[in-house]
Amino acid sequence: MNKTIPLSRRRFLQGTGFALTLPAFDSLTVGAATGEKTPRRLVCVGNHLGFYPGNFFPQTAGKDYVATSTLKPLEAHRDELTVFSNLDHELNGGHRAVQGFLTSIKKEESSGFPEKNISLDQAAAEQVGSATRFPTINTGIVNGTDMCWTRAGVHVPPVNNPAKLFRGLFVNSPQDVRAVERTRLQHRGSVLDALRDSAGALNRTLNSADRSKLDQYLTSVRDVERRLQMSKEWLDRPKPKSPIAEVQDEERQHIDEVALFYDLMALALQTDSTRIATLETGMGFRTSELDLDGYHGISHHGKAPGRIDQLRIIESFLSTKLGNFIARLKEAQIFDNTLIVFGSGMSDASSHSNRNLPVLLAGGGLEHRGHLVCPANQHQRVPLANLWLSVLQWFGSEADRFGRSTGTFSPMKIG
Repeated sequence: MNKTIPLSRRRFLQGTGFALTLPAFDSLTVGAATGEKTPRRLVCVGNHLGFYPGNFFPQTAGKDYVATSTLKPLEAHRDELTVFSNLDHELNGGHRAVQGFLTSIKKEESSGFPEKNISLDQAAAEQVGSATRFPTINTGIVNGTDMCWTRAGVHVPPVNNPAKLFRGLFVNSPQDVRAVERTRLQHRGSVLDALRDSAGALNRTLNSADRSKLDQYLTSVRDVERRLQMSKEWLDRPKPKSPIAEVQDEERQHIDEVALFYDLMALALQTDSTRIATLETGMGFRTSELDLDGYHGISHHGKAPGRIDQLRIIESFLSTKLGNFIARLKEAQIFDNTLIVFGSGMSDASSHSNRNLPVLLAGGGLEHRGHLVCPANQHQRVPLANLWLSVLQWFGSEADRFGRSTGTFSPMKIG
C-alpha cells in the first residue's frame, strides 16, 4: 500500500469512496496542541480476551447494519460510532501479542523502531504536556493486559484500586506530605542531572552500537525529567472538588469496579484533571458475579453454543458499561470532543488469534460510518497502526508515522 500524505485534522480518516470526516465547526478545536479553548480528549479501552467475532462484527457494511449482541447496548449511540473489520497489526503470539493493541509492536521487537513500542495514549500525552495535572490516567481491572507503554519501552501499570484513583484526583495532600514530595522530586532531579552529565562524557568513547544503547537510555532519562517537571508544577495547586462521595478502600466485585472506573474517568475528563484515560480488563477478570463460569475458560469456547452464549453475556456487559460512559460524557457536554477507542489486541481467544481485531471508535465530533469493512486482501490490507496515526493527528500530533503505520488511515474503496 502506498504511503499517503497526512490528512488535515478536519478531514480525519478520509478514504476513497467513503470517509470519516470532521465537520468544519470552529468550536471543535485542538486545545491540547494549540492552546485553543476546547481541548480534545482520548479514551482507550482494551479487553485482554478479545470479543467473539460472531458477537461483535455485523454481517453487513454501512450504517444500516443489524446490531450484534455486543453492539446492541450501544444502539442509542449508533450514529456516533464506527465499527472496523479487517484491521490488525499482523502480530502473532496470542496472549503475548495483546500488549501490541495500542502500539502495533511487541516489546521484544521494539528495538528497531525509533519510538520503540510507545502506546497510543502515551504518544497523545506528549501533546498535552503539563496542561493537566495528570498526563494520562491508566486504570485496570486486575493485571495482565500490558496495554500502555512509554517512549522508552517501559510498561505503564494501571491503577487497580478505585479509592486510590479517587484520592489522586480529588484529595489534597497535607502540607507536610507535599514538602516530603518536593524534596524527593528535587533529589531525583539532581540524580538525573548527574546521570545525564556522565552519559554525555561517556558518549565520546563508545562505538556506534553502544551509542545507540546510550541514546535509548537518555530517552528514558528525558521521559522521567518531563514527568518530574509536571509533578513540580502541580504539587501545590489545589485539586477540584468531587461531585460524588469519597470512594472507600474496600473489596469490590469486578463488575462494580468496571462501572466505578468509568465514573472516575468521566470525572477526571470533566474536571480537566487529564485529557487521556485508559481502562484495561485483564485476563483475570472474574465473572462469578454474573453467575457464569470463569471468563478465561469460557473464552476457549471451541464453538460450543453454551459457551458462546456465556460470552455474549460478558461482552454485552462490557459494552453496556461503555454505553453508560458515553451517555455520561454526553451529559457533561464533552463527548463531541472526546474520541473513544474500544477493542482488543485479541480477536477470537479460543484460537488465540490476533488478526481482524475487534475495534470501534466513538465520539470525537466525527461523521461516523456505521460498519466500515476494510480490504481483507493481503495486498490491499490496511494496518491498524494507520488508524492510530490518524487518531494522533486528530488529537493534535504532527507525527507522520506511528509504530508499523504505512500512512494515515486511507483504505481503498470497498465494494
